[in-house]
Amino acid sequence: MAVSSASVGVVILVFILLYSDAAGTTDTEPKDVHQSSNVNARALQCYCEGHCPGNLQNGTCETRPGGSCFAAVEEVTDDETGLTVPEWSHGCMPPEQNGGLLQCKVGVQSPQIHGKSIVCCDGEDFCNKDLLPEYVPKTTTPPPMSNVTDHNGHHTLALLASFIICAVAFIVVVIAAYVIFKKREKRKPHCLIDSVCNPNLSPLADLVEQSSGSGSGLPLLVQRTIAKQIQMVHSVGKGRYGEVWLAKWRDERVAVKIFHTTEEASWFRETEIYQTVLMRHENILGFIAADIKGTGTWTQMLLITDYHELGSLYDYLQKRVLNPHMLKTLALSLASGLAHLHTEIFGTPGKPAISHRDIKSKNILVKRNGQCAIADFGLAVKYSSESDEIEIANNTRVGTRRYMAPEALNETLDTTVFESFKQADMYSLGLVFWEMARRCISTIRGTKNTTCEDYALPYQDVVPSDPSFEDMYAVVCVKGVRPPIPLRWQDEEILVVLSKMMQECWHPNPAVRLTALRVKKTLGKLETDCSIKIV
Repeated sequence: MAVSSASVGVVILVFILLYSDAAGTTDTEPKDVHQSSNVNARALQCYCEGHCPGNLQNGTCETRPGGSCFAAVEEVTDDETGLTVPEWSHGCMPPEQNGGLLQCKVGVQSPQIHGKSIVCCDGEDFCNKDLLPEYVPKTTTPPPMSNVTDHNGHHTLALLASFIICAVAFIVVVIAAYVIFKKREKRKPHCLIDSVCNPNLSPLADLVEQSSGSGSGLPLLVQRTIAKQIQMVHSVGKGRYGEVWLAKWRDERVAVKIFHTTEEASWFRETEIYQTVLMRHENILGFIAADIKGTGTWTQMLLITDYHELGSLYDYLQKRVLNPHMLKTLALSLASGLAHLHTEIFGTPGKPAISHRDIKSKNILVKRNGQCAIADFGLAVKYSSESDEIEIANNTRVGTRRYMAPEALNETLDTTVFESFKQADMYSLGLVFWEMARRCISTIRGTKNTTCEDYALPYQDVVPSDPSFEDMYAVVCVKGVRPPIPLRWQDEEILVVLSKMMQECWHPNPAVRLTALRVKKTLGKLETDCSIKIV
């Protein structure tokens, strides 16, 4: 449509230009008969007075071929009286300018302006003797427009009309092109990737999926590019490893973990684990990019991940209480994420088995959909059955003492067997389940009221806020203390199941503990009541 409009505009413009040329041609004066008569021109004898050759009086003059005779009257000033009086004269007009045609026209058509009137003739000899041009005193008022002026006015109007029509046509074409462009823009998808159009998906997560089908994250060059484009917003938390910031990348919120310079080994290990093939899972924190920024004076090690505004499970449980369905969602998603870590996937590409080694409520994030996402892999170990090697990070950092398994506290954990690390993870998982279960409401027997316990850390009532190895060893290994199971848990099915599983998970004998896959399947079969409302 835009092309046809432009073509119409061009056709209109050409037509107008042709019209203007035709108008200019018709407006020109017809050629004087003198042009044709110059061919058969002859010399004329003219009566002369005032313009005679040699200043003769009442004499005769002869024109050159093509010339004419003239009679003229001109306004002059009398030297004696000082008044303006007419003065007549006769003579020969030279053949230049078509026999004086121009002078004759000017004199005849505008005598009042020029103060001179001239009449010319070339019909016969002495044809000017009896010619008496009319004397018109000179004035400053212009006469009415002549036909020549009218013709010039018509030509100017034609040009002006042409310009206006062309301008209007151009504007119409531009508007039509703009409208078509806008219509086409509406038909196009407004985003390069589907997740931008779908509010339920993350553009960055979808970008990761499109960039790498192996599930190992973005290419390193893309990661560095993203890291350079990050805009920090504000700090959301601090820990022993460093600090977490809320940041933005292309208007999408992300979390940036900034490691202390002393935690380089943790940054390196966590980056390595996140970029493991087939690592991505809905219950594992989504990895976006990692980079090292710095100058000669300072260095920043960045880890960029998905941002979850609900924060860690530790923060979430302190602010909220859970109904049975919410508890099942949290527990099942946590077990699913840990099962994915522990499972080795064979094939090309394959995924090694991974043990987290620092499972705790502060290292678990809560997503909008109520599910968990496991984070912080700075202590993780990898195992591949093909090479039969356990990759333990060269890191001086140790796990959180409160959540350490008995075999880790008494230093009997066999680091040459990968199953030992998985069993230690399951002990920690049982403690996290206990934290969740305390915040789940249940109906008080014989009433319609509901109740739950306040949030508490495991062993909070028997060890200090920052327990030492000796404190935990004495409580867990020597005394065999475990977190208490309230009686009210027997009144709710999900709490009954969870309490049995957590007791098996924190059993002193590692071989007796449940596996993450077993916990996942058990919780997956459990049906919970969503009708219980939190008051």
